[in-house]
Amino acid sequence: METVVESRAQPEHRRATKLTMPALLAQRAARSGTAPLFSDRTIRWSSQTALDIARRRAGALAAHGVGQGDRVALLCSNRAEFMEVVLGCGWLGAVVVPINTASRGMQLSHILRNSGARLLVAEAHLLEAVAALDGTDLSLENTWVIGELPDGGPTAMPAGGMVPMPPLGEALAAAELADGDPFAILYTSGTSGLSKGVICPHAQFYWWGHYTGGNLGVVAGDVLYTCLPLFHTNALNSFFQALIFDAELVVDRRFSASGFFNALVETEATVTYVLGAMVPILLGRPIEQAERAHRVRIALAPGVPGQFQHEFTERCGIHLLDGYGSTETNFAIGGGIEAQRPGYMGQLAAGFDARVVDQDDREVPDGEAGELILRADQPFAFASGYFGMPEKTVEAWRNLWFHTGDRVVRDADGYYRFIDRLKDAIRRRGENISSYEVEQAILSHPAVETVAVFAVSSSLAEDEVMAAVVPCAGATIDPLELILYCEPRLPYFAVPRYLDIVDDLPKTENGKIQKYKLRERGVSDLTWDLEASGYRLKR
Repeated sequence: METVVESRAQPEHRRATKLTMPALLAQRAARSGTAPLFSDRTIRWSSQTALDIARRRAGALAAHGVGQGDRVALLCSNRAEFMEVVLGCGWLGAVVVPINTASRGMQLSHILRNSGARLLVAEAHLLEAVAALDGTDLSLENTWVIGELPDGGPTAMPAGGMVPMPPLGEALAAAELADGDPFAILYTSGTSGLSKGVICPHAQFYWWGHYTGGNLGVVAGDVLYTCLPLFHTNALNSFFQALIFDAELVVDRRFSASGFFNALVETEATVTYVLGAMVPILLGRPIEQAERAHRVRIALAPGVPGQFQHEFTERCGIHLLDGYGSTETNFAIGGGIEAQRPGYMGQLAAGFDARVVDQDDREVPDGEAGELILRADQPFAFASGYFGMPEKTVEAWRNLWFHTGDRVVRDADGYYRFIDRLKDAIRRRGENISSYEVEQAILSHPAVETVAVFAVSSSLAEDEVMAAVVPCAGATIDPLELILYCEPRLPYFAVPRYLDIVDDLPKTENGKIQKYKLRERGVSDLTWDLEASGYRLKR
């Protein structure tokens, strides 16, 4: 029988009967209108201010032709304008499409095309990546620009016009929305092909806030601090934790190892969020006074290797909370800090079902590795599918379970341990990387005949990107020149660190590349290393 753990319940008066963003925002303002809700460290919104901004940004969107169900692409870093657009879309019933600010080339073009976004809202310094795209088949009718265009910046977009982001408009009444209506489309890395747009309903984010905030023990008056990007589920759902637990969310633009603990002190944070690779980076720095001058008691820290957890807590006084969730699911495996076990994700949370299965979806015995599949008890606690990709939706949700693609082991006492990804995924700098998209960028180089991209181990508890490249007949490939070619075509974190220039790739009898052989071979004395070359990628 499956062991489950109860998520720490939120107080009854905060439980919502309607789980849409407008309902939650209105209820929060009614409870504590003057209490702070959001800050980007340049501005600070109370609950009532956030409600007014949602109404008036929705008014501006409607005045420019955006309606319920329309998609609005958002290419923006962690700043107030990001949340303005998110709240305005949610209030109006439009669907926000946050895009990784490092997206370039084929990936960015695919997201804009697949989502069918009518409007793009983008920071000025990110517009060059959009201007470089072929506008064929894009649905964009307009681009709103946040900030001033740099000298020499683009004067036109590949589709539609370009205007400064309009001011807030007249306040609108909230759209009539159901819990299952789409709130956002978040694009995954596309580990085995093109990125998939995960349709996230309003209620999914409520449950993200409920379970994550409950496990973290968030209470009224807490200050939640994140420097993780709002275009990912991790940071975006922290806003809902603040919303439903009467806390405040403070965001920074990016992670800075030298400035992280000072930021905790300056913001008076009590809860924070880190990724697996951030912890060994912070531990590798000299001890500083700010490590013990902060107020943070706990951090959500998925994927931190067990050997670092105790050391980090002892040194910094911050307890680390592991767990399991994905863009398509929710905080399904975890528990409070008292239930933590180093090296394990935790136990199944009440409200979810889980199985560990073989390739035919038959459950495997405890102690044996298999694929983790999940489902939720609450309506719309999981994503609704992949936008515009019905065949991928059917594949992932076959037999009425969501197939995570992750290999795990469940112990007899109900604790789950992560093993690896079933598919060919690469995890680097806190980002999931599609080997397919990296391969397509390299293959577009005229001197490349074929390529295989795969993960090799890193010293920072994550992956490094390696590519084995076969040149065209008679061609010579300079590794650094190939990196310079890839740089404008890929997110910086996806540019390979290691290159092997080879005569051929190992293949099966039917011609499929055997990447496992390349991974086993790994880095050799003949491998070219970007870090050793002295060249530094632009970010």
